[in-house]
Amino acid sequence: MGHPQRKPHQINGFGHFDIAGPELAPLRHFYTSLFGWEVAPQGPGYAMVATPEGSPNGAIVETPTPSLTFGVVVVDLDSALDLAVREGGSVVLPKTDNGWVKKAQIADPAGNVLTLIQA
Repeated sequence: MGHPQRKPHQINGFGHFDIAGPELAPLRHFYTSLFGWEVAPQGPGYAMVATPEGSPNGAIVETPTPSLTFGVVVVDLDSALDLAVREGGSVVLPKTDNGWVKKAQIADPAGNVLTLIQA
């Protein structure tokens, strides 16, 4: 399976998630078995996740530290980054174009990380 079909996104709603951990295979098996999600490897350390209609697709990412990061769809990525900083957050990953989407990551005042995705 290639890249999962893109789903319509709601502005200011969840549009993507990343599940991270040190090994992809156990995570792939866990989420496929538990929820029936389709997990398609896309290269070293990265696999796309297709979920049922009505919920966002995501990815499983190989990283040393486990984490779960949600992506929120915004109208204007630059404005959202500026507002996040003004409201006490910080930019963790500057605006990036990965070929599929333009995104950035912010931390809220407590340090929780969110991905912002340009609509």
